[in-house]
Amino acid sequence: MQFIETRGNDGKNPAAVPFSEAILNPRASYGGLYVPESLPDMSIGFLSEYLQSDYKTLAFALLKAFEIDIDDELLHKALERYDRFDDPNNPVPVVGIEEDLYVSELYHGPTRAFKDMALQPFGVILSTLAKRRNERYLIMAATSGDTGPATLETFKNRENIKVTCLYPEGGTSDVQRLQMVTEDAPNLKVIGVKGNFDDTQHALKELLSSETFREELRKRDLKLSAANSVNFGRIIFQIIYHIHSYLELVRQNVITLGEEIYLVVPSGNFGNALGAYYAKKAGLPVRKILIASNANNILTDWIRKGEYDLRGRCLIQTESPAMDILISSNVERVLYDKFGPERTRELMEALSKEGHYSLTPEELKSLQEDFDATFSSDEEGEKIIARYAERGYLMDPHTATCLKAYRELRREPLATVIYSTAEWTKFSRTVARAIGIAAETDKEALDAVSRKLGVLIPKVISELFNKPIVHTTVVEKEEIMQEMLSFL
Repeated sequence: MQFIETRGNDGKNPAAVPFSEAILNPRASYGGLYVPESLPDMSIGFLSEYLQSDYKTLAFALLKAFEIDIDDELLHKALERYDRFDDPNNPVPVVGIEEDLYVSELYHGPTRAFKDMALQPFGVILSTLAKRRNERYLIMAATSGDTGPATLETFKNRENIKVTCLYPEGGTSDVQRLQMVTEDAPNLKVIGVKGNFDDTQHALKELLSSETFREELRKRDLKLSAANSVNFGRIIFQIIYHIHSYLELVRQNVITLGEEIYLVVPSGNFGNALGAYYAKKAGLPVRKILIASNANNILTDWIRKGEYDLRGRCLIQTESPAMDILISSNVERVLYDKFGPERTRELMEALSKEGHYSLTPEELKSLQEDFDATFSSDEEGEKIIARYAERGYLMDPHTATCLKAYRELRREPLATVIYSTAEWTKFSRTVARAIGIAAETDKEALDAVSRKLGVLIPKVISELFNKPIVHTTVVEKEEIMQEMLSFL
């Protein structure tokens, strides 16, 4: 299968590229993104064939269905990374918390967040391709808290790879920051940025398209790639767990094969939701994808009103920081799929130049065929955390935003899957406050919640507080490029 560009082709890039090229060099014409030319059929026939398969078998089948130019041996090697999860036989448990509500727990990997689901195998594939080609790559990542740790974890000590990771100083939890700044592999550089996540993501996108930066990299014999969900190598692995969640409901006798369900996705950069959209379009029986946001509810306005408007908006720091995003990169891939490259380029250029765009009534109707949306305040989220903690189920503040969508947006009482994108341990102060514990640090909160509720803290989390800080750099946005070049 070939991959094409969301904003059309500029005559400088190839009109279509194989998967390997799209992930090694994710910069597309006019600042666009790569998308597959088509989607494989993942409807009832595919679901029936893999109903009793384990996760790695299902993942391998989906990757093969995309006909990507990665050999079987490398695919199997990449998927072996799931053996490092809590339960290698079931890396993504699907747990019932209401009669018709199930949580797909995506956080059982090494960094305790859903980014491991994609980045663990993706890192193996990208680094192996680089080594086979005898090419050296700089992998850049901008993180709102979870992409960074997962990227550093998958690429540390890998040959032919250097990684620079940008995070907003003060915009992550203590645990998320420690997961980054304590990584001590020589091929990693972590940089705090004075600003918010949109600032760091914008800086990354500018560097990806900067010829000056690329020329500096060429002098150092380095090519440039990215680990954010602008890279389709992330997205392809994020399709898999939506199919897995559906099959789990069938295996648990919650639904019969072919019944429709709702999916509720807490969304920031929209990659997780995009994976659900592709699964639905490929044939997964999904009635609608419900998007849950926090106070930064730009996606709610986009889906409910057809307005993407940055004018006069300031990013709000919330208790669910991975969703503190106003510019959601993967919205562009939905625009392309719905309206084509010309309209996508027009809309994205309007957003860049004027800070807003509006969909036509017909375009909004098309968007709403697949999506609905709402948002929750921090206070609403804390009440949800407390309610379910009393019942013996702990969730993080991102997961908590899903419950309002579950309660208010479903038009029929269909079985529903919500996606838990991080373990509670990464946001322990919020969880502690929700259950009536005052704590000034993550460490205090972790210990207090553990004592009160009798839950264990994973070793990979508890050990963070004794590891030495390796990365202390914090810079202004304008200093990022020079800091990276000094590292290189």
